[in-house]
Amino acid sequence: MPSVLPGFEYDIFISYRQKDNKQDGWVTRFVDHLKGELEATFKEEISVYFDVNPHDGLLETHDVGASLKNKLRCLIFIPVISRTYCDPKSFAWEHEFLAFIEQASKDEFGLKVKLTGGNVASRVLPVRIHDLDAEDKLLLESAMEGVLRPVDFVYNEPGVNRPMTPDDDDKVNLNKIRYRNQVNKVANAIKEILAGMKAELAESEQGSAPIEPAHAEIRREVSRDRNKPAGKLPVRRILAGALILCAIIAAVLFVPKIFSRDKYAKLKDSDGRVSVAVMPFKNLTNDTIWNVWEEGIQNELITDLSNYSELRVKQIEAVKGVIQNRDPAENASFTPSFAGSVSQKLGANLVVYGSIKKAGKTIRINAQLLDAENLEPFKSFQLDGSAEREILPFIDSLKSMVRNFIIISVIKKQQDLEIQKFATTTSAEAYRYFIYGKNAFYKWDLENAKSWLLKALELDPNFSSAAIYLAEAYGNEGNYAEAKKWSLELYNKKDQLPLAEKTMARWLYASFFEPLSESIKYLEQYLQIDDQVPIFYFELGFELQSIEEYPKAILAFEKSLEIYKNWGSAPPWPLSYSILGYCYHQTKQYEKEGQLYAEAEKVFPGNMIMLCYETVLAINLGDTATAKINLDKYITRLKGYSYSEGRLAWKLATVYTLAGQFDKVEQCYRKAFSLEPGNLLFINDLAWFLVDNDRNIDEGMELVEKVLQKAPEVSSGWDTKGWGLYKKGKYKEALSCLEKARDLCQIYSFGIDKHIVEVKKKIGNNL
Repeated sequence: MPSVLPGFEYDIFISYRQKDNKQDGWVTRFVDHLKGELEATFKEEISVYFDVNPHDGLLETHDVGASLKNKLRCLIFIPVISRTYCDPKSFAWEHEFLAFIEQASKDEFGLKVKLTGGNVASRVLPVRIHDLDAEDKLLLESAMEGVLRPVDFVYNEPGVNRPMTPDDDDKVNLNKIRYRNQVNKVANAIKEILAGMKAELAESEQGSAPIEPAHAEIRREVSRDRNKPAGKLPVRRILAGALILCAIIAAVLFVPKIFSRDKYAKLKDSDGRVSVAVMPFKNLTNDTIWNVWEEGIQNELITDLSNYSELRVKQIEAVKGVIQNRDPAENASFTPSFAGSVSQKLGANLVVYGSIKKAGKTIRINAQLLDAENLEPFKSFQLDGSAEREILPFIDSLKSMVRNFIIISVIKKQQDLEIQKFATTTSAEAYRYFIYGKNAFYKWDLENAKSWLLKALELDPNFSSAAIYLAEAYGNEGNYAEAKKWSLELYNKKDQLPLAEKTMARWLYASFFEPLSESIKYLEQYLQIDDQVPIFYFELGFELQSIEEYPKAILAFEKSLEIYKNWGSAPPWPLSYSILGYCYHQTKQYEKEGQLYAEAEKVFPGNMIMLCYETVLAINLGDTATAKINLDKYITRLKGYSYSEGRLAWKLATVYTLAGQFDKVEQCYRKAFSLEPGNLLFINDLAWFLVDNDRNIDEGMELVEKVLQKAPEVSSGWDTKGWGLYKKGKYKEALSCLEKARDLCQIYSFGIDKHIVEVKKKIGNNL
């Protein structure tokens, strides 16, 4: 039985250790009870995958990847958490629990879902049957990157820790819970998560039309690539300072003799800069608490080196993008050969490769600088420490060593290498919160992202990288007041930031306060720092198409897709294809548009956004048969998301608008309005359509007055009214309305600005 949402194999996947089911069949009975509860909770059938095979997972002769890949394509994952489940060597942990987290993090919903009430929930819904040891709890929370919030089925008496049964007395149980109620809680949680996913899907599709794209929706896609922190130098212990001094002396006295001019010459790109790729530092300690520093050390080195114009440093998302699309077996071992091949894929010549090891209470960080082509080692560094609280001073020392070697020895440029930076934090705990917040942000879990980032800033108010992500999180959820506050705070400190982060601060400020031309300028400047970040080409293309610079936008979008192809991967969202397709359509490159959609179908099969654009293309090409098939599919899918008839008509108006069939557009808008006469969105859209297309300006003006009477704060309403007055020749009144629209709009609007320019021209000509 398929999932309630298209494109998924099951609604629920239940994962467990067979050890927890052998004695009394607890898991099997729980699944039976849950299925009965789901039948009483949902009108539709909810599909559940539960493997009753007595073996612990699939047999060794089975192809695990092929067998589980489709089954794990589910909406909700329920692990039965026990004292035996939290075992990194077990099948359930590795091939089900971790595999689902990785797979769900990359699908259209992400691992966290925004619920209809505004809260956020994980698609991993743990059912706990034992109180856990501290290390097991830490292992779980590290894998989930959040606090463990299970539905408990634990029976506790003094000296007792076992799964609860239906016959247990809740008055005797120290946890004071009843089995029947807990099963009901699981079913209700499932219902809440599924409702949130349906709402999120419907909301994302409402914003799919590129004529007036929702700024927040587009912003959330491009903001997954951010430069990482660099900053002011922390107060160091004497040991750390000594290490830095030794590194400088060693670099000045000895390295030039080792590193010849010929070796340096082959590392240079055509423009004379050295391309550097920093790999994640492999955690070899067998202690998951150090997992966060795999990326943390990489992050710090990238930001530090990005401050030097002589280097072209590959940013962390570019490195991750290539690694994630390589052979998992190679990724797991992460040999120098693998690091070299990743670097060559990125076009980097110099590789920074390292590891974290532990012996007793001593932590050792190793780093090597390698030639990406032949893996020739240029320099090795080693630092020892005794506790996690000392990690940041040691990372500072490592940064200094690597930086000194490259700048003094490779680039041969003497300068003040210990310039004051701004973004590095002296708090290991703040840095941990930052990593959690950044990862939550990339998964579109904005509530948790904000929570983690605010915690980081509470511990260190000068942690500018955390502030950048926080501004983006607020902006993506539409809270522009907070987003602007953090953006302005960063902008005021821009001169204290390193080069890449300074450019980001300027772009962030421009995106909220200035015309798109300024935003475009800073995006282009950033791409001069690193020209291998596809997300920033996408953002550049989006800004260019917003001001109708379609040929330039096409070049940027195509470059973004080209980089993904060079990585051997595909973009993570359909907008990379749909908006490029829209630009092809606007420039009448229909053949390219069709080829692009065929390519997109392989990456995002059955995607609603792409289905909309394919329908429009078929209509414009006169392919009525294909257009009808696609349109019927589109309508069927919309009905499957519980769209009202009015909302369905409103969505179809978007399709016909893109296709230029204005008679059908008007029919759809009027139908939506007649079915829901109090819906201000429908009224405003109909009013705008009638005014902008000269269909019935007077009626449009009457309609928009109804909108402004009930919602005078709606910027688009004043824009419609101002544009209508302009068309009626009332230019001064029009200008007043349009300026009000501009003032009410929380972000820069190219459309409103364009209207104001047109009105001012008329006023000037009539003076």
